[in-house]
Amino acid sequence: MADRRDADYMGRAINAADASRLITPPNPWVGAAIASGTAVFTGATSQYGGPHAEVNALAEAGDDARGATMYTTLEPCCHHGQTGPCTDAIIQAGITRVVIALTDPDPLVAGKGIERLREAGIEVDVGVGAARVERQLRPYLHHRRTGRPLVVLKLAATLDGFTAAPDRSSKWITGPEARSDSHRLRAESDAILVGAGTIRADDPALTVRDFAPIGIDGDEIQPLRVVLGSAPDDARAQPLIELSGELDDALVDLAGRGVLQLMVEGGAHVAGAFHREGLIDRYVIYLAPALFGGDDARPLFSGPGAPTMGDIWRGEIVDVRQLGADVRIEMRPRSE
Repeated sequence: MADRRDADYMGRAINAADASRLITPPNPWVGAAIASGTAVFTGATSQYGGPHAEVNALAEAGDDARGATMYTTLEPCCHHGQTGPCTDAIIQAGITRVVIALTDPDPLVAGKGIERLREAGIEVDVGVGAARVERQLRPYLHHRRTGRPLVVLKLAATLDGFTAAPDRSSKWITGPEARSDSHRLRAESDAILVGAGTIRADDPALTVRDFAPIGIDGDEIQPLRVVLGSAPDDARAQPLIELSGELDDALVDLAGRGVLQLMVEGGAHVAGAFHREGLIDRYVIYLAPALFGGDDARPLFSGPGAPTMGDIWRGEIVDVRQLGADVRIEMRPRSE
């Protein structure tokens, strides 16, 4: 019964974290729940620079936090950053037990928060809801573990595998439902990357529509816009970050700017380069019920492909869903 209660309360913390997904980066989107008698108080991480989930939950609980159990999706911080240590706030509030889904791989925490709580006499249990939180916080965890952002490649194609007509026109291959979903994916990403050819050919704005969250200053939170190469001063996507050189170096650069998730939108040359170097962590492909019916349209990838059947790249399909008339397929490398 205790295990079921722990799972239920951790589920509330996980649900609370979902509400802050779009506003917290480069901080992780964490949720916390405090169980005090029959009452439950929840909190989520605020926009970057604001209070963390544990502090927000403690504010909701007030005096009811004393003697209560806190459930948090990620190990509480124990260092001074934009805010004070969450461990100190938990100790001062009189929490007697803390249940944590995952330890924080950030070197500034990495078990130190758990140690601090235990030194204060607080019972700490780790691992409840770990699998769900691993999925929920995947971009953050990947960033901290690898020093690179999680790379998501988004493509839209016809059923015969083409992304644009021979004259390079590509609007619109997919319908409004798929385009709306791709904007949600943009909103979940901290940066959007395209090649200089895409900037010259399409002059995209690379902004989020419909799902852009509003920050505490009242402005929309938009992802960074990145171009491989250079862009005209009057490009719609300006201001742009211009990067050149090795792709891995570009990823390290963006990670240093706080980019947890990078969305690569193309074109075919950039998509092919990232794919061949094994730098893509998620492939999201929208397929429209349409056919070019020839071999002269623009493919998903340009550049050399696998020379033989034995060399083709094989991934793992993790999600398939229909969006209006289109189909969304998500896959990842098999090695994960």
